[in-house]
Amino acid sequence: MHVLAQQVASVDPTIEPLWLIGMIAVGVGLFVVVALARIVFQLSLRLLLAAFYALIFLCAIFTAPAFLGIAFDAGGATTGPMTVPFIMALGIGIAAVRARGQNDSFGLIGVASIGPVLSILILGLFQTGAEVAANSQQEEAASSLWGHFLNLMPETAAEVGMALLPLVGLFLLFRMFLLKRLTRYRMLRTAFGLFYTWLGLVLFFVGVKGGFIPAGHSLGVLVALHPQSWLLVMVAFTLGALAVCAEPAVWVLTKQVEEVSGGTIRSRVLLVFLCIGVAVAVALALFRVKSSLSLWWFIGPGYIIAFLMTLFCPPMFTAIAFDSGGVASGPMASTFILAFALGASSGLGGNPILDAFGVIALIAMTPLIAIQLLGILYRKKADLSGGKA
Repeated sequence: MHVLAQQVASVDPTIEPLWLIGMIAVGVGLFVVVALARIVFQLSLRLLLAAFYALIFLCAIFTAPAFLGIAFDAGGATTGPMTVPFIMALGIGIAAVRARGQNDSFGLIGVASIGPVLSILILGLFQTGAEVAANSQQEEAASSLWGHFLNLMPETAAEVGMALLPLVGLFLLFRMFLLKRLTRYRMLRTAFGLFYTWLGLVLFFVGVKGGFIPAGHSLGVLVALHPQSWLLVMVAFTLGALAVCAEPAVWVLTKQVEEVSGGTIRSRVLLVFLCIGVAVAVALALFRVKSSLSLWWFIGPGYIIAFLMTLFCPPMFTAIAFDSGGVASGPMASTFILAFALGASSGLGGNPILDAFGVIALIAMTPLIAIQLLGILYRKKADLSGGKA
């Protein structure tokens, strides 16, 4: 989220990063509560998603245009390596205790992704419309390549520490009041796990800030200026397929789906459909950058198709699909792919705040269609073989 907020501020300095992060945090917190309440009170995921997405589109009609792409991007960018394993494991654990079957094991991430979108749209309702500043990319000179990355370490380490601190505090509270029988060995395992998480995220985001974002922006500018106009869309399609394979949370999701389904849903099949969906999403996003079409022409029909498919798709696949939308739009999308789109928009002389932002929104949307299509195919196959969907 810090990376996304910084990229927004680099394009439009009038949008305060702390406000974005704060609103997103509140949105995620509230909708994780909603997601858990759905399991506890056995509410219909289909109806819950339909109601809140109707509210999202109602707010989107009246919000400032500059916030539309940012809001939908925030919903996807929030679900990264910090949130996905923790929230997904929490949902599977609660569903297992209540013994309500596989359908309740998934859907938390899909519901949690609604919170950031809605919160940023509400923030946009109180803005008169920010004026977009020119995107001036100034690269800082470093004495060496090694020094360039070392200079980013202190700030990044502090940001990751801030992100992990609430989880550490939450665990300590659980340890004091709920997990009193937790052994010393398990406590040490948890402490080492938190340390490795902190170290891994620091290294990852140093690489993102020092390499991924500048490289993605430069590549976007170069490809956009190429005389063969179709090359931009083809490169975008290829990058989308590769990016989803590099998302850490995607591998967590596909593995847990295969385990929970008892091997019925193969992780490789799920990954192939996710790759196709994300590749199409990035290609559409860069086509939108090139043509300066409104984001409404894509997210409107896309979500209509996705919700119509819920009527024919098995409930478990619908839950997995909405989780997949959030999982696929993780740190790779919010760093390299978004930077590529911003670079392409700058190279074409477009308006980055209106044209480039929205790429993560499309990455979060297309898996809803792709995975539900897989679910419909599974149901058809089961019907033909006389089995259960």
